Amino acid sequence: MSEKLRAYVETTVVSYLVARPSRNVRVAAHQEITADWWTRRRATFDLCVSQFVVDEAAAGDVSAAPRRLSVLREIPKLELTPAALRLAADLVTDGAIPREAGQDALHVAVATVHGMHPLLTWNCRHIANASLRNRIIGTCARSGCEAPVICTPEELLEN
Repeated sequence: MSEKLRAYVETTVVSYLVARPSRNVRVAAHQEITADWWTRRRATFDLCVSQFVVDEAAAGDVSAAPRRLSVLREIPKLELTPAALRLAADLVTDGAIPREAGQDALHVAVATVHGMHPLLTWNCRHIANASLRNRIIGTCARSGCEAPVICTPEELLEN
């Protein structure tokens, strides 16, 4: 029997999971895919989040925040370490993640330092972005770490 992979769940996944159905076709598709992954595949992973995920989930729409926090209640939280803070700064300094997306750098850094594989996100602007992927991998490698596989729930669905 194989050991479960440890997956870092970024805030967008939880947000799509519990949000009211969207009228936006793309967002609605992401919501449906996320619910499908959560139902069919999440048990095959040991899920982890960081305090940043909890803080982001608690912010925003006051009617949705309790639903997001309820999902996160039982998921272990990874510690923000000095190594993760250094890596997040390096990710921004190296241009792997834009300066204005510093919180996203923290997600990647915490997941990396704690050996998460994969980092699950719908943030395709600053995290699951093919044009940034090689820079993220390079910065992590220069810091002596292996970058996590960064992907969406859709990429982890099996037929």
